[in-house]
Amino acid sequence: MKDTTNRPLILASGSPRRRELLSRMGYEFEICAPDVDEHVTGHARDIVYTLAQRKAHAAASHFNRGVIIASDTLVSLDGAPLGKPADAAEAHRMLMALSGREHEVFTGVCVLDVETGRSETRSVRTGVRFRPLSSEEIDAYVATGEPMDKAGAYAIQGGAGAFVEALDGEFDNVVGFPTEEVSEMLNHFEK
Repeated sequence: MKDTTNRPLILASGSPRRRELLSRMGYEFEICAPDVDEHVTGHARDIVYTLAQRKAHAAASHFNRGVIIASDTLVSLDGAPLGKPADAAEAHRMLMALSGREHEVFTGVCVLDVETGRSETRSVRTGVRFRPLSSEEIDAYVATGEPMDKAGAYAIQGGAGAFVEALDGEFDNVVGFPTEEVSEMLNHFEK
């Protein structure tokens, strides 16, 4: 298992997908999922950048030492961010808007050393194109419940993987944790 020079690694997220991806990268870590104010306006790239920083700093307040990693993901269509749907009707509307079109997925990642206060934050973009979807397909997908806690109302690693026609960027970024960037960032904190 990889470590961060004998400092605990803390994932500031309750997301099972982020836990799975960080584990797959070979790291041992603790979980601390802080509550933060997620009301931020602006471009999706800036929102996820700000929220990743907020989550990292909120988690850091619970520890005396360690390296915190926090992230946040948003889907953006025509520059407008799409968060998690409030209900099935909103999930259906989001998916219908994404049907046959390209959208962007932005994930902000912040790595923070609790002891020194040193941090690094990045926003990562992946372009995603959905094939045209029928209303019936969308209804069937929404009925699975999978879209309800996902930005943009879909999980590319789940049933919505069949909707994807093209991908420009890192697949794991769309899942919500850009493993290539995360690995590079954590390497900066292992020294």
